[in-house]
Amino acid sequence: MTFDGLANLVRGATFDDFLLRPHYSVIARRDPSVIDLSCRFSTNITLQRPLVSANMDTVTRAPMAIVQAEEGGLGIIDRGFRNGDIEPQVREVAKVKRMQHIIIRDPYSVTPETPLADAVALMRRRRAGTLVVVDGDRRLKGLLTERDVRFVNTKAGNVASRMTPFDALVTGQGELTLQVAEQMMVQRKIKKLPLVDKNGALIGLITAKDIHRQERLPFATRDSHGRLRVGAAIGATGDFIERAAELVKAHVDVIVIDIAHGHSVVMAKAIDTFRKSFPDVELVAGNVATADGVKFLAERGVNAIKVGIGPGGGCTTRLTTSFGVPQLQALYECRAGAGDKVPLIADGGIKRHGAILEALLFGGDTVMLGSMFAGTEETPGDTVQKTVVLPDQQRSVKVPFKVLRGMASIQAIRDRLDVEDEEVVDLESIGAEGTEVSVPARGSVRPIIHDIFKHLCSSISYGGAGSLAELVKMFRADPLRYLVKLSASSKKESYDR
Repeated sequence: MTFDGLANLVRGATFDDFLLRPHYSVIARRDPSVIDLSCRFSTNITLQRPLVSANMDTVTRAPMAIVQAEEGGLGIIDRGFRNGDIEPQVREVAKVKRMQHIIIRDPYSVTPETPLADAVALMRRRRAGTLVVVDGDRRLKGLLTERDVRFVNTKAGNVASRMTPFDALVTGQGELTLQVAEQMMVQRKIKKLPLVDKNGALIGLITAKDIHRQERLPFATRDSHGRLRVGAAIGATGDFIERAAELVKAHVDVIVIDIAHGHSVVMAKAIDTFRKSFPDVELVAGNVATADGVKFLAERGVNAIKVGIGPGGGCTTRLTTSFGVPQLQALYECRAGAGDKVPLIADGGIKRHGAILEALLFGGDTVMLGSMFAGTEETPGDTVQKTVVLPDQQRSVKVPFKVLRGMASIQAIRDRLDVEDEEVVDLESIGAEGTEVSVPARGSVRPIIHDIFKHLCSSISYGGAGSLAELVKMFRADPLRYLVKLSASSKKESYDR
């Protein structure tokens, strides 16, 4: 039986309804640095790792998006900001885009006449260790670093009094490759290399830190300028076009139009309006859970589609409306509807690492994770102490928690204020389709991501393939070689621990 013939087998199925039969392994080492895990995120963006962090206001802001991109995935900045208050979301995108560069094209700059106090304040506000000093024509005049202002009365004097002047600097002429820049920095024992044109005008700045990051993170998701890639979510009404315009100015790599029901007249109008203003911007839309929904969005020229109605840990759509499609079935049907033209993002329903592979085999090109990353250091929100009773010891202890909530919860809607006037519209009367829960606080998300990659490589080994793409191809060519439909007792044997 081919992949196209699985419709009856997967009807009503979730990830826990199947096991995959092991095959002869051709991999000597289950090493994520060796095994190819690359995938399509959208029609024009390829990821080295198939992970995307969810655009939830308790999951992805700049810290999470930076880690995701550094590890080969992608983060989508949520739209959980007040309607009309666009700058906070733009600022989060800018933080990610400024984190890494090949050449910093727009380094923070001051003039020689700038008061020293103002320059120091800019350093602290932007957390910048170096400012370039330029004149009104952007000609380079010098550099001002943290060392230049250390132990100095910064309340008096101007930048010219403390900067390293142009004549004392080592500069590069024109565009330089990282290899040439690195050789110059090693030979001249410098950490910053300004680039200027033949007229002395500033082109950009190369730093030793950025070169080191480029070498240390070979799988990072970067744009053509060496900056980390990042996405951002917008709505389908209200300020969504104005928000998109500002995000594009901040060099966002992809826009996600994210609403609960993407197969709708609201989404159609939003995409049409968006494309009139931004015909070339990478666009993801969703969510849908049917072949008709995928075709509907694909016909409108989106670059990727989010699949999943109600499977997420913070979502109550199925409880409150009884509408949805079990996620494994949804991915299968959506892949059938999309063919190979439009990449699909499997959004929700993944509660264990093994389910990630199933999501990719049955139709997803990438997986979007939210609750699996919840409570980590990189998620937004304060950590609070809650009293928990230890059942085995019958005593109470204080445990740190963070909040995870669905973006359709009343709390998220209230904070976002998608309505025009909170006093006119009773928020409690809105049909919420999300919930808010407390999750134990834990450390950095990086070890979680690394474990996911290790387990994904183990899955590829068990599947008898040499790469993720090869396993997907082998599975879809003959899925019954792999699939084992589980009974109630075999589910218990497999997943109850």
